[in-house]
Amino acid sequence: MSASTDTTEVAPPSTWHKTFRDITQGNAIISVLAVVLALIVGGIMIALTDESVQAAAGYFFSRPGDTFVAIWNAVSGAYVALFQSAVYNFGAPTFARAIRPLTETLTFATPLIAAGLGVALAFRIGMFNIGGRGQMLMASAAASWVAFSFDLPWGIHMIVALLAGVLAGSLWAGIAGLLKARTGAHEVIVTIMLNYVAVYLVLWMLRTQGLLQAPGSNNPTSPASKDTAILPALLGPQFNLHFGFILSIGATFLVWWILSRSSLGFQFRAVGENPNAARVAGINVKNMYLYGMLISGALVGLAGVNQVLGTITSGFTIDIDAGIGFDAITVALLGRSTPWGTFAAGILFGAFKAGGFGMQAAEQIPIDIVTVVQSLIVLFIAAPPLVRTIFFLPSPERDRRRQEKAREKALKARLESEADLEGAAK
Repeated sequence: MSASTDTTEVAPPSTWHKTFRDITQGNAIISVLAVVLALIVGGIMIALTDESVQAAAGYFFSRPGDTFVAIWNAVSGAYVALFQSAVYNFGAPTFARAIRPLTETLTFATPLIAAGLGVALAFRIGMFNIGGRGQMLMASAAASWVAFSFDLPWGIHMIVALLAGVLAGSLWAGIAGLLKARTGAHEVIVTIMLNYVAVYLVLWMLRTQGLLQAPGSNNPTSPASKDTAILPALLGPQFNLHFGFILSIGATFLVWWILSRSSLGFQFRAVGENPNAARVAGINVKNMYLYGMLISGALVGLAGVNQVLGTITSGFTIDIDAGIGFDAITVALLGRSTPWGTFAAGILFGAFKAGGFGMQAAEQIPIDIVTVVQSLIVLFIAAPPLVRTIFFLPSPERDRRRQEKAREKALKARLESEADLEGAAK
């Protein structure tokens, strides 16, 4: 009986097979392959728009090798320039000049990480915070006002300005959370409308003497932040990298702790998975929406503070957000709404921003191609079946159905074997 039973049992997968399956069916591999696919498509666009490739393609059938060489030179030259402008410049005369591209990448990544964490946290609660621009503007306005209006000791001035900006971003996002919790208003609509309100409100303040407009100026710009409020440089005055990057690392640890180690994070995740089940379990779903948007807005507000106290300290304009509020959505999607995934995605997009300008200067490649690559990353992340099909990766659903069929077949064989044994015994 035991021998016949053993023949019907499904053999467990080997350790290597299980590891391979976990890797190929995980979310991380989809994000990596989405970036690879986007770079491949970007390379095709670079080749199609390169003048030397177009010239060589004119006599392709007589000398096809020239076309392929031109394609290789165009694509490799563009991506080498992207790397050297974003990570390390091998041709620099000094080490300080060589690592400057990396520091620029981290500088660009600093607000992207903070804002991306805010959007990712909202995602985990089942909310879509699309009001990053408005929250950054309100945070920048509050932090800038404190930075140029008060005379406080160094350190204290910076902390007060930082807290003012974070609080302003939190309260501005909290409006959407409160309306969602109390009236059921959709946060996407509310945050989009709050973006417009913030833009015109801050623009009015920048054009009004006594509020945010620089004294004696007719331009909509604020006064420069006082030195006591500016975030200190991390590597010296020759680099733009500032203390805001450390704050973004701290924010990543904080979001990780909230989501993974705190009871509040458990409630956030429960509401994000199934608000009805969370409500039945005794969780106050309305409060979670409000708390989530308050924390999300504070993180996005930190991005605005990094801009006005770290990157642009000579006075800000209405374009202080530099599209970061919307890029944060892409960063959160690429990071799969996880703290450290968002951190890595922020650095990647910071590299695109830093390297895109260098690629344009060195190879005359339109910087719009970098924007297209970023958009394609989102497209491929939103279509995991497409990525799995292109790279011949196993589908989780297919593997699950195969395992269910194997279990059903084994159970059927066991029942038939036991029936045969009972019949023989009689």
